[in-house]
Amino acid sequence: MLHLRIVCPPERTEAVLGVLRAAAGATHLVLLPGAGLEPAGDVVEADVAREAADDVLAELCAMQLDHDGAITLETIDTSLSDAADRAEADAPGDGADAVVWEELIARTGEESRLTTTFQAFMTLACLLAAVGVVTDSPVTIVGAMVVGPEFGPLAAIAVGLVLRRWDLVRRAALAIGVGFPLAMLVTAGAAALGETGGLFDREVFNGAQHQVDFVYQVGPFSLIVALLAGAAGMLAMTSAKSAALVGVFISVTTVPAAGYAAVAAVLGDWGKALESSAQLAVNLLGIVVAAALVLWLRYRRNRFSSAGANGRPLAAG
Repeated sequence: MLHLRIVCPPERTEAVLGVLRAAAGATHLVLLPGAGLEPAGDVVEADVAREAADDVLAELCAMQLDHDGAITLETIDTSLSDAADRAEADAPGDGADAVVWEELIARTGEESRLTTTFQAFMTLACLLAAVGVVTDSPVTIVGAMVVGPEFGPLAAIAVGLVLRRWDLVRRAALAIGVGFPLAMLVTAGAAALGETGGLFDREVFNGAQHQVDFVYQVGPFSLIVALLAGAAGMLAMTSAKSAALVGVFISVTTVPAAGYAAVAAVLGDWGKALESSAQLAVNLLGIVVAAALVLWLRYRRNRFSSAGANGRPLAAG
């Protein structure tokens, strides 16, 4: 269940209540007249089954309440109520399969911003990957995969492409386009300092076979894994299965490839540096393509389901 709170002008309150009363899957309706201070208005609250939330939000946004008032949506962890059970039973579909498009746009929009925190995580992840490379430690490479924050912007690019939200695409592309090069530059500087300080030996690195060589060895399976990870990641983001994202982070070699490329460039192994860069590009492209395809399929399914139920297609936002 999701908790919905609406601040609306008093003259639209009855219309809002009508939408919620008519919606299959809405319950626990509460009206607080005049409780809204900024923006001013009445406060209407309700609990809505996840599978019914998107249609309710579409009708509320059509009333311009996102401009003239406020609409807030929160996840309810536990709801002990027979009314809530009936609402979930009445709502069409399954909550785990439902996509709340406004929630998805808000989530990916937030995670796609080039912020100091995003850049810090990206840089730390690349540094961890570099340590894994020079110490031949697959465990450290896996740690770098988990720390890397790159899936958020990649998912935002997919969402922006499918829903034609070019602001999301631009913002996410900026995060990726600046985040990776800057993190690689810092990593290269750290690698140069490490070699100068004797932390690792150039000849040993260039001449030996390593357990982490899979990072730069680009091939057909690089694309296959990226496609599978992108599909799984988008399914996790558009459903109630967000725990699956951890597996997505571990399965792709985006950050490790960036870290390997930086170290190899500093040590003069330009072949490995180029292969690592190719691995990075293949992973980024594969994730976006698969995520966009999964989202497009889910969008079409929801669009036609909504048209059949309400006589109107789902808006693209």
